[in-house]
Amino acid sequence: MKRILLLGGVTEALAIARTLGPEHIYSLAGVGRVPTDLRCQVRVGGYGGAEGLAAFIRAEGVDLLIDATHPYAAQISANAVLAASLAGVPCWALRRPAWQAQAGDDWREFEGWPALIEALKPFKRPLFTLGREPLQHLDEIPEGQFWTLRALESCPGNERCEVIGARGPFHIEDERALFERRGIDVLISKNSGSAATEPKLEVARERGVPVLVLARPVLPATDREFLCVDALLQSL
Repeated sequence: MKRILLLGGVTEALAIARTLGPEHIYSLAGVGRVPTDLRCQVRVGGYGGAEGLAAFIRAEGVDLLIDATHPYAAQISANAVLAASLAGVPCWALRRPAWQAQAGDDWREFEGWPALIEALKPFKRPLFTLGREPLQHLDEIPEGQFWTLRALESCPGNERCEVIGARGPFHIEDERALFERRGIDVLISKNSGSAATEPKLEVARERGVPVLVLARPVLPATDREFLCVDALLQSL
């Protein structure tokens, strides 16, 4: 097998990393837990853009770059494609399929923060599952709204916002209890496509709660793209 540099960021990336031997490298940005039980090398931190990543690929003798980052990590994916081109190695990508709205869903797509704030005006008790991004906007919470934010790590909110630190997978009974306890009347979510976080969408459907969905960014084309781990591993 060629020497692989695997850029992680989703659960499926760890499944790939668990199949790699000590000559390969699993790269993480440093957000979340760092696994300590892998046979492959683990690198944590950035590269300094596409040029820095290309220099690392050359210096380490990497033969294949695999982008298994989050569907919303558009800049990292763009850097990966450019770096692979600069270093003269192929770039493969694991592209997790997006969730699809089902019967009974009330999904409303938005492109960015100004559009989201406008769409939130009729609601009182939103639940944000966008990660840490809303923390930059706590001073913009309108009177009459109380925000619940769920992120990987708990951190301070304010008098109109509580931040919950929690990691998936989430279970539907717990999600039902959260919606009920906090009176959630709108859910704000990325379309991550992850089974681990999908129960919140089921609860929103059950309760008739609208879902404001952040549009997925357009990701660059790679030499090969895979929708599931098994297909990628077969090709390796």
